[in-house]
Amino acid sequence: MQAIMIQAIGFLGVIFFIISYQIRSNRMLFLMQMLGTAMFCCQFLILGAYTGAVNLIIIIARNALLMKVRRWRWVRSRGVLGGFLLLACAGAAVTWQGWISLLPLAAVLATTIAYWTDNAQKIRLGNLVCGSPCWLVYDLLIGSWGGVLNEAITLGSILVSIRRYGWKNMGDPNAGF
Repeated sequence: MQAIMIQAIGFLGVIFFIISYQIRSNRMLFLMQMLGTAMFCCQFLILGAYTGAVNLIIIIARNALLMKVRRWRWVRSRGVLGGFLLLACAGAAVTWQGWISLLPLAAVLATTIAYWTDNAQKIRLGNLVCGSPCWLVYDLLIGSWGGVLNEAITLGSILVSIRRYGWKNMGDPNAGF
């Protein structure tokens, strides 16, 4: 019964991520991903996947801060970006569990850089090329079946959003994304 509950937490996270890539607004994308990330963070802690859990906490903080970017211009600074990148590296070092710890670290580094561009095209590309594939392998290795499903769906959902909105429109800052 406990194993089912642990996996159910991850499947709840999947629901939030399915929604996230079908939203045109970066702000709402961040909110949906924060909720999904919180579910996976809880699951990872229970599974003993501490490097992944710490990196998910960093993602939640990053996305929360990025949601305020229109009000707080300093959020887009290279110093804040560098701080998040260093924090991710420190988190991986402190929770090091072998080479497997490189997977969530690479995912966080790539997606953080992509999110800092505030460009829907680059955000999707960062997740498509590095973020989701790294999390997918990590989820397989730690036994997060919701995580595996989530990343498979996320990859498909990114492709659907590219088809739906058009690749060129995603790169246009005036397109409303």
